[in-house]
Amino acid sequence: MKKLIYQICLLTGLLLAVFASQSSFAQTTAPEQNENIYKDFKTEHVWDAKVKIAGLINIGNSKRGTRRAIPITGGTFIGPKIKGEVLSGGEDCQLVRPDGDTELNARYFLKTSDGFTILITNQVLMHIPKTGENRTPYTKSVIDIEAPSDSPYDYLNHAIYIGTLEMPMIKAGEDPYVIIGVYKLL
Repeated sequence: MKKLIYQICLLTGLLLAVFASQSSFAQTTAPEQNENIYKDFKTEHVWDAKVKIAGLINIGNSKRGTRRAIPITGGTFIGPKIKGEVLSGGEDCQLVRPDGDTELNARYFLKTSDGFTILITNQVLMHIPKTGENRTPYTKSVIDIEAPSDSPYDYLNHAIYIGTLEMPMIKAGEDPYVIIGVYKLL
């Protein structure tokens, strides 16, 4: 019994020592450093993509909201270090939530001008303010890029990307498309 009590006391002492050392470490870090670490994000433009889309497929209401899908049929992309085409066969699955916001979850492939295929997963939130609020829509995304590790584009695998989505006015005779801007968080 004494041995068990001794082991419990020893374990409690170790836990307290670990907690105290973590608290001490946290106190030695300047609070103003922690408060400002994410205050001024900087980005680097990676590319803009003109993504061609087909007509909307209305799937219907579900327990989470209204589901719909938009096929991705092709397009092009270009940036300072990369360019190529958007391959057909991708899809943008959408959820119009009960609160009116729309979540987009697009998955598609890019083919670089030198023949490498890159997988893109783009999660977007669209919020259009209600009447009386500032009517500027909020449309931003988080983009996951999966490039072949044995390619010149492996550098894309080692960063976080954010994006923009622009829905331009389509001219007569023009295929529908969206513009996706991709930015690396520095």
